[in-house]
Amino acid sequence: MTSPTRATRFGAAAVLLSALLVGGTVTATTADAAADSVGSICYNSLPSQAHDTLDLIAQGGPYPYSQDGVVFTNREGVLPSQSSGYYHEYTVITPGAPTRGARRIVTGEQSQEDYYTSDHYATFDLIDFGC
Repeated sequence: MTSPTRATRFGAAAVLLSALLVGGTVTATTADAAADSVGSICYNSLPSQAHDTLDLIAQGGPYPYSQDGVVFTNREGVLPSQSSGYYHEYTVITPGAPTRGARRIVTGEQSQEDYYTSDHYATFDLIDFGC
């Protein structure tokens, strides 16, 4: 399976600037609330197995589990709301775990929109590749 195509990232700052330039107003939405609940983690602070998973995603696989690359539905509502198929999930191997474990990388369609969860989707951190 190949990883989904990812477009250029604009982000909330661009939306805010655009609204201000054209004299519009900006209101909080559910998506904004979800985005506010997502933390941030430095790429260098991730476990080495997450680096391995990100490398596999960049290469388009092969992945160690058949579930890797499937659509992540965001049932928990922690990530910003997007259309079906926007997010995909990948296993971050947990050494010594008899199963896939709880660690995942969830990718969005935007460039460098990669989230890490160590607790099976209860919380997410957007990966900061610039630190």
